[in-house]
Amino acid sequence: MSFSSKAWICSVCGYVHQGDAPPANCPICGADTNSFEIYKEPITVAAPPATSWKCTVCNFECEGNAPPGECPVCGAGKDSFERLAKEPGASAISSKALRVVIIGASAAGLAAAEAARKAAPQAEVTLLSKEHSLPYNRINLTRYLAGEVRREELVIHPENWYRDQQIALHQGSETKFLDLQAKQVELTGGQKLSFDKLILANGAHPFVPPIPGAERKGVLSLRTLEDAEQILDWAKKGGRCVCIGGGLLSLETAGALARRGIEVTVLESFGHLMPRQLDPQAGAMLARHLETIGVKVRWAVRAKEILGTDKATGILLEENCEVLNADLVIIAAGVRSNVYLAKQAKLAVQNGVVVDNFLQSSHPDVFAAGDVAEHQGLLYGNWSVAQFQGSIAGMNAAGGQVEFGGVPRSHTLKVLGLDTFSIGRFLPQDGSFIQVAEEYDGKYCSFVFRDNKLVGANLVGSASLAMAVKKAIENKIDCSKLLGDKSASAIEDFLKTQL
Repeated sequence: MSFSSKAWICSVCGYVHQGDAPPANCPICGADTNSFEIYKEPITVAAPPATSWKCTVCNFECEGNAPPGECPVCGAGKDSFERLAKEPGASAISSKALRVVIIGASAAGLAAAEAARKAAPQAEVTLLSKEHSLPYNRINLTRYLAGEVRREELVIHPENWYRDQQIALHQGSETKFLDLQAKQVELTGGQKLSFDKLILANGAHPFVPPIPGAERKGVLSLRTLEDAEQILDWAKKGGRCVCIGGGLLSLETAGALARRGIEVTVLESFGHLMPRQLDPQAGAMLARHLETIGVKVRWAVRAKEILGTDKATGILLEENCEVLNADLVIIAAGVRSNVYLAKQAKLAVQNGVVVDNFLQSSHPDVFAAGDVAEHQGLLYGNWSVAQFQGSIAGMNAAGGQVEFGGVPRSHTLKVLGLDTFSIGRFLPQDGSFIQVAEEYDGKYCSFVFRDNKLVGANLVGSASLAMAVKKAIENKIDCSKLLGDKSASAIEDFLKTQL
């Protein structure tokens, strides 16, 4: 059996709806029907593989990845069993409450738990968190470093919320092993939890380049609340800090520490800051702003070694063997997905756990969402996308058939006091792209077009156009009339009319 070949995609979150007309509201983000457009590559989706088996001799039914070797009722052999087909969206579990286990309690995991509970009120929903604290808003850690929010304000839901929602939250519970055949999760303490559906939302970990001395005391990364507390402990002593990496997290961390009076230097090996999000002119404008708030910027330099004996005392640069003194070193060189559990369980893994449009892994009862999930070759590394993916994975684990069609990647810089927004293809890839860029009124706007459609942008100094730019990209608005004079200010005026 298959679905309608006509599909609609939500331009806000990427949810794909199949049917002759779009829904009144997106079940994931709540956007209205006007936010939906025809899915450009409609597909016919086959129903998921059945996991139920029926004995053709005595009609005994059972569940599992394979039929039993012998029918326990009539003794018929394995060959006497036939696979039972299921209707799309039907739950595989009918005689007992569905057991959904979610590994990871950040954006994707928490969203998955909420969605599974809503879609299957009778389900047993278990949320496993490696951290001992209540689930918190990870993207606000740099604001916590900057003193803009208090620790208690990071918490997403109070403890009693989980009891009220009948979500079993296990804090300080690290998963050691996945037994997909027995459908069990084994924790480091030896406890085993059985599941019918499993959602991997165990995120990513900081990538630490092979720099000699990276193991010294005073060399830290920022990924968890515990990391933030360690950084704050070091910051209380004052001194100098070097942040290795010129990306989003490094800059936000540097800006936060500068606000606390720390002397901070950022090192970027590329020719300008945030090379994965900004063009050279935007990166240069951001660097000038950083200097005004007390953050020194060094680009086109590489750390050769972190100096010191027991603790870090400085950075030796590859260029001219220059030494930068440092009491604290922050490494923010990107992240890597936590795929060790998936690899051990022999799931399909590339840079992340490979998932389809239903966020289903290579095993029919295992889903993945957030930083650990790789969808159509992409690892988003974005909090809002992780939430959307988590909601979809939770709904599908509860028996739904909800699709994720992908969304343009966007980034917004906070803490630094300079609004910066990046989305899509912000640099021309070849001669088929047109870039219109202009610095005016204390801001920089760059728009990249292809086939008269906006495909990417950089906004520095003002992010007021962010929603209009996002809408223009997702709705593929015809901008051909704007490309004659190639004026960024004219494009800005046009986009404002799209809000």
